[in-house]
Amino acid sequence: MIDAYEDPGTPDSRGPARYLLWLVRQQWRRCAVGALLGSSWTTLMALTPYLLSRAVDDGLEPGDQAVLAGWAGVILAVGTFSAWLSIMRHRTMTRIRMDANFRTVKVVIGQAVRLGAALPRQVGAGEVVTIGVGDVSTIAQSLTFVGPGVGAFVSYCVVAGLLLSVSPALAAVILLGVPVVAVLIGPLLGRLQGVEASYRDRQGILTARIGDLSGGLRVLNGLGGKGLFADAFRRDSRRLQEQGYRVGSVSSWIQALGVGLPTLFLAVVTWLAARLAAQGDISVGELVSVYGYVAVLIVPVAFFIECGFQISRALVAARRVVRFLALEPGNDSGVLDAPVSPAPLHDPDSGVTVVPGRLTALAGARPADAVAVVDRLGRFAPSAATWGGVRLDEIAPSQVRDRILVADNEADLFAGTLRELVSGRRELSEAAIARAVHAAVADDIVLGLPDGLDSAIDAQGRNLSGGQRQRVRLVRALLADPEVLLAVEPTSALDAHTEAAVADRLRCDRMDRTTVVASTSPLLLDRADTVYYLVDGKTAAVGTHQRLLAEEPGYRALVARDTDEIDEEDGLESIEESVR
Repeated sequence: MIDAYEDPGTPDSRGPARYLLWLVRQQWRRCAVGALLGSSWTTLMALTPYLLSRAVDDGLEPGDQAVLAGWAGVILAVGTFSAWLSIMRHRTMTRIRMDANFRTVKVVIGQAVRLGAALPRQVGAGEVVTIGVGDVSTIAQSLTFVGPGVGAFVSYCVVAGLLLSVSPALAAVILLGVPVVAVLIGPLLGRLQGVEASYRDRQGILTARIGDLSGGLRVLNGLGGKGLFADAFRRDSRRLQEQGYRVGSVSSWIQALGVGLPTLFLAVVTWLAARLAAQGDISVGELVSVYGYVAVLIVPVAFFIECGFQISRALVAARRVVRFLALEPGNDSGVLDAPVSPAPLHDPDSGVTVVPGRLTALAGARPADAVAVVDRLGRFAPSAATWGGVRLDEIAPSQVRDRILVADNEADLFAGTLRELVSGRRELSEAAIARAVHAAVADDIVLGLPDGLDSAIDAQGRNLSGGQRQRVRLVRALLADPEVLLAVEPTSALDAHTEAAVADRLRCDRMDRTTVVASTSPLLLDRADTVYYLVDGKTAAVGTHQRLLAEEPGYRALVARDTDEIDEEDGLESIEESVR
């Protein structure tokens, strides 16, 4: 089974069926063993009625106790060996399913890492969560067909051959019965794929809405918009519930037919065999064996139906995985070298020019406008932005990432020690970490944790407060020491005293380095060398904080938090954008 560090391989993403076959090929030896064990197990189940018929005809009917005991011993030995085969088959199939599960998880995670910052722009969080929570296990479960599925086919052929020696008429009924079952259930399996696909799509949308609500609930509540979003969530929930009922309806019919049709099948064959025995065409032992054959045949027929059911659902799940794997991170085809020395960054869409070695602030009437500028300057969004006169999208991505860092105030925090969290994969000295911690005014965080830098931090920093998480993110950004740091709202969750300290220390720590902050905090703006005031995504005014306060009424209203002078519609659009 694949381990945590093994390369999962290159998936075949040309289609859902090809992806499932790729999972089989990746562990073909184990799948072959599973098929062999499954075939042997079901074949021995089919042979047991034959041995029982021999015991009846050769031992019980003539009254030969020795022969009867001999056949009974053979049946016991076969049953014991069959039980062992069943255990080994189950173990092997569990490994096959877990390998497919882990391999798919690693492939999806690898694709998410490859997409990087382009991920949230191309696919919703709900879609990724739905793949990870539901689709992965559905795909893994479908690999049952390589063991019991193959075994069901083999045992079906064995039973048909044994019945042929008893009665060609009964063998014909057996051979025709399973295709009839497939004809009856086939349309339902196609219907299941359709309703399951719709259900999965709606489930992804609703999961994304849950994330939006949890992320912006406090803001929505303050605006009185919580009820509006809650009503929309209820409507979506009801639609998902109705879709779930449709999936359940089709599934219940498939499962009901999976139980009912084999039982009806058993009744028909038993009735025919009883008539043949009454007419003297077959012996009593053969009648017992026919009943046993058909009783055993219920298992492979049920496996056929179950495999069809699982594969239908897996094709829907695999289609979502393949669609996710087909996403591309964007234009990463740049080959030019970055400027050798620090150079200006220019965004023609907004008119912002970032001068090297200075602290530049972006204050937007809508916060999303400033974030959009940061995304373009950080090469996370298509644009004509330039670096030293060269278009950013023509520069090799690795060189851009090495020298330009976008520090989002909601960037992920992974579980681990605080030291690992802020250092990443680099080995940093205690002095460097201490300097960054001090610059981010995070000394109290380190002192307040039981083991200081070696204290465990939960995923997403759940055991930290909002302000602590923000300062930890800033520590991480400062330790990266990029040539250009683009920080989005680095102090929005801090109190005024801490925010002032961060503003002073950030300017000092990044002295003579290029730093851009997207913020409307007067404390940060006052420390900036240059402030760009953005309206509708365009530069409305440029200057120092004090100059803009004196000359720009809109800027003064923005940074003074005078909401009476801010258009209400723009404010609501800004909040909805932040929630999304």
